[in-house]
Parts: sequence; structure tokens; C-alpha cells
Amino acid sequence: MHTLRLACVILGILAAVSMGGWYMAPRDLTIRIPPDLRSGSTQKWWEVPASTVYSFGFYIFQQLNAWPKNGSVDYPARIAQLSPYLTPACQDFLNKDVRLRRTNGELQDRVRMVYEIPMHGYSSNSVHEQGMDNWTVDLDLVADEYYQSVLIKRALTRYPLHVVRWEGDPERNPFGLALDCYASTPQRLQVAGLDEVDKTRTGGTQ
Repeated sequence: MHTLRLACVILGILAAVSMGGWYMAPRDLTIRIPPDLRSGSTQKWWEVPASTVYSFGFYIFQQLNAWPKNGSVDYPARIAQLSPYLTPACQDFLNKDVRLRRTNGELQDRVRMVYEIPMHGYSSNSVHEQGMDNWTVDLDLVADEYYQSVLIKRALTRYPLHVVRWEGDPERNPFGLALDCYASTPQRLQVAGLDEVDKTRTGGTQ
């Protein structure tokens, strides 16, 4: 009888420990699977596939540069809207960029959009891992700006974005990543069949 009571006590303790561990375990665990359906995938849960990093960087950067009506209003609004996906340093950099562009007359009534240069989308060379928690993402993009429905500027540029792991607030940022602006200075590109436009240098609207 004594042995049976001891066994029951031990089982009770083990059950309590198991319940405690279950309660303390995370309720949600994000596992990112790369979009390759040709075969099964073995993925460590903490790893972020390069394709996911690229898609995140491109989406956030494209949204930052989507000014549908008036850059003077749209640009700062985009920064505020996307703040959960931006590091504090990047937010500060972008807000300074707003002030500089506004001073130079580059926002008022400007419409802007960016999109991938054809045949320059994601590849194995687009994402450079700088460590387990940060990456450089090369985006080759066309940036178009309009003023009163007229295309006044088109730039072909490689934007080296800095993306970092950012898992502090899954309610506001379910991606667990953040844009830390640029890893280095963006570089102009030359692409056959695509010409740059800059009417602001020839007496056009600033």
C-alpha cells in the first residue's frame, strides 16, 4: 500500500510538471516554409528562408514608395502606417528624408510608385545573409514619379535594403522582421530597353 501511494504521488508530480510545461509553451510558433513544392522540406523553425526575406523587404519598400495622390501627405502617412515593420533608426531616417524632400519641393502633388525591373526579380543572389538575424536584400527597381499626371522622373536603381529579425510584437508585426533602411548607398543601373527620365533638371516642376 505504501508503494502504491508513493507511485501515485510521483505520477501526480510528473503530471503537474507536464501541465506546467504545456502551459508555459508558446501558443503560436511561426515556421516559414520556402515556396518549393517539388519535394518535402526540412526547415529549422528559427530559420528564415531567403525568399521570405526578399518578399518582406520588397513589399514594405514598395508600400513606403506608394504615393497615390500627394507625396507631401502620402509619404509621412506610409511611414506611420508601416512603423511596426521599421526599426526606430529607419523611422528616424525616413522622417528626415520627408523633411529634406519637402524643403526641396519633391513631395507636393507628387505621385510615386516603384516596381521590379523586368527579369531582375528574386534570385539566389538577391539576399545576402549577414548573420542569423540580419540580411542585405538587393532590389533592382524602377521608381516613377508623376506631377499632374505627367511622368517627370524615372530612375533605375539597386536598393540594398537591411532587413533584421524583429520578433517583439507579433500582434502588430506577424512577420517577425523589420526594415532597417539601407545597408549601403543605392546605385543607379543601366538596363537595355529602359531609359531614365528626369524633367526636374531641365526647368520642369521641382
